Amino acid sequence: MQVSLVTLGSHGDVLPFLALAAALKDRGHRVALAAPAPFGDLAARAGIDFHALGTRADYERTLRHPNLWHPTRGVAPLLQTLSTATEPVFAWVQARWSAEGGIVVASPNSLGARIAQDKLGLPLVTVHVAPFLIESRREAPVLPGLAAARRLPSRFRHWLGRGGDRYVIDPAVLPDLNAFRDSLGLPPVRRLRHWWNSPTRMVLTFPNWFARPQADWPEQAVQVGFPLADRYGDRAALDPEVARFLDAGTPPIAFTYGSGMRQGRAFFETAVALCRRMGRRGILLAPQADQMPGALPPEILRVAYAPFSALLPRCAALVHHGGIGTVAQALAAGIPQLLVPVAFDHFDEAVRLRRLGVGAALSRRRFTPPRAARVLERLLGSPQVAQACREAALLLAQEDGLNATCDAVEQAMAA
Repeated sequence: MQVSLVTLGSHGDVLPFLALAAALKDRGHRVALAAPAPFGDLAARAGIDFHALGTRADYERTLRHPNLWHPTRGVAPLLQTLSTATEPVFAWVQARWSAEGGIVVASPNSLGARIAQDKLGLPLVTVHVAPFLIESRREAPVLPGLAAARRLPSRFRHWLGRGGDRYVIDPAVLPDLNAFRDSLGLPPVRRLRHWWNSPTRMVLTFPNWFARPQADWPEQAVQVGFPLADRYGDRAALDPEVARFLDAGTPPIAFTYGSGMRQGRAFFETAVALCRRMGRRGILLAPQADQMPGALPPEILRVAYAPFSALLPRCAALVHHGGIGTVAQALAAGIPQLLVPVAFDHFDEAVRLRRLGVGAALSRRRFTPPRAARVLERLLGSPQVAQACREAALLLAQEDGLNATCDAVEQAMAA
């Protein structure tokens, strides 16, 4: 069977699709992946046929937008990127479908794939990598930029989300999307976040102990586990320099602000000061060297990339932004997490980690060396947190989210 996979975003969005493509290829399917241009090298190393969406310059321009990593203003540049990609995604899916048929597997923000389903009648599986975009009155996600929202009843959070649809998301996307649909002879879309899910099959790649299934989730949704995918990243093993650093002393505290962050200098400055205050070693993961605060002391190492599955089990804790892929890897490693949420789904992930008892969160404003030191000392010194981390790691070890996702796609093919 031919499988066409489409996704937009950074490493946390693309790596699960790359891993899924590789696993489906191993099962004998003919696969191809359409994703932002910078991921072509990773796809080539995995032996996956790749179609670039945009250019490397386009990708970097979006990541360097001054508002992208703002809790509320970040939605505008993100939606602009999605709108720009709609027609190219549609054209790619249409060309593959008309040639060989098969099935399409796409992220919800790959709007062109959903239009192709409406126009061509092709089978589409929508894959959600995080619970943030799943609407529910019973357990509505926590929205970015609203610090008090997590304390509101779920129905009010849901109401706020519908307001965001009506006044922010839909006005930014639907005019261009509906103009394109009209050119194809399709009726207009009334509400984006309802329409963008395939009406036939959705796959939710997060386990039910992390996000409890809700009675008002779409009936076509199938929930599986985390598809841990870091071995499809920039490298599968630790660099010798990193291995020597880990061997040379006590487990460090790891810090990352995500592969897409281009405004993380203040975060890493605080990380260095925090390590000094606690007398701890630290390892800073930042693809861009210009995010660093200057010369680092010997007890702190900066690396551009390291596979989390190899690194995190040798660390004492992880301090990060709250991306779902990073969350899953730290859960698998069984270490405490301190989140400093930035935008998008990060605030919702922070609430879920608190509920599991494996982590805590500080706002960017409150992420200072004294406060962060107090929180980390509490997390590292708590037997209850250590036990919760061990339990989460055991649950993840008993699951195979990647193969379960493959099973769900193949079931959709059969249907």
